[in-house]
Amino acid sequence: MTAKIIDGKAIAAELRARAAGEVARVRREHGLTPGLAVVLVGNDPASEVYVRSKHKQTQDAGMASFEHKLPADVPQAELLALIDRLNRDRNVHGILVQLPLPKSLHTETIINAIDPAKDVDGLHPHNAGRLAGGFAALAPCTPLGCIILSKSVHASLEGMNAIVIGRSNLVGRPLLQLLLNENATVTIAHSRSRDLPALTARADLVYAAVGKPEMVRGDWIKPGATVIDVGINRIPAADGKTRLVGDVAFAEASQIAGAITPVPGGVGQMTVACLLVNTLRAACAIAGVPKPAV
Repeated sequence: MTAKIIDGKAIAAELRARAAGEVARVRREHGLTPGLAVVLVGNDPASEVYVRSKHKQTQDAGMASFEHKLPADVPQAELLALIDRLNRDRNVHGILVQLPLPKSLHTETIINAIDPAKDVDGLHPHNAGRLAGGFAALAPCTPLGCIILSKSVHASLEGMNAIVIGRSNLVGRPLLQLLLNENATVTIAHSRSRDLPALTARADLVYAAVGKPEMVRGDWIKPGATVIDVGINRIPAADGKTRLVGDVAFAEASQIAGAITPVPGGVGQMTVACLLVNTLRAACAIAGVPKPAV
């Protein structure tokens, strides 16, 4: 058996198109143009590529895009002052500070300074707490994308056994909460978990988010399971260059799984699409207009 490949590129394109349609409607009916501000500190090449992609896709969706690039040695007070200005800017409905930040900056302090209503990354304790409590909240984009990809295979996740491998605040923990909201039965595993292969083999849904290249092997997977690979790792290739691989050994797992996301072309595509959706939702909530149909 060969797994169905979950086409994150196509699903993300469809989501972006739906978001763009709602942006046009909101602008037409309410005179509201959602605005996203992205703050990039330093010049990490991977972050720069990602920010450029966000800028283009934000504009393509009909939203306003505001980019703020700061040097790596920016004083923390200066970054906090910028966030304060963006919090008060009525044209900005979403604020995203690109992580990771330089070690000279205290990440928690920076995230806590963002207005929770504009926290489109879903990392502010207010949003994290609401999500944990099962209340409406802005949720982190990558976990949202994971849920959408899962539901492209299964109409409902209710009653399914899911395992989340990785417990980061960016992916693992919020993904646990989103899966609970879908009425799945969830195990969250990590580097200290005992007998990870056996835990994984029980799961109908496998979410790999550990940042270790090809750690999840094919013989860990329950036959027919859906595998969502969040990992993006660069490893040396035979030609001396590097190649991108996920946290799952794709060639092995695709022989056993029922459906699987590729790397690249899977979860990564969904993250920016979900960011647009979060910005649109935030804009509507801040302006007091009805929730968008996306």
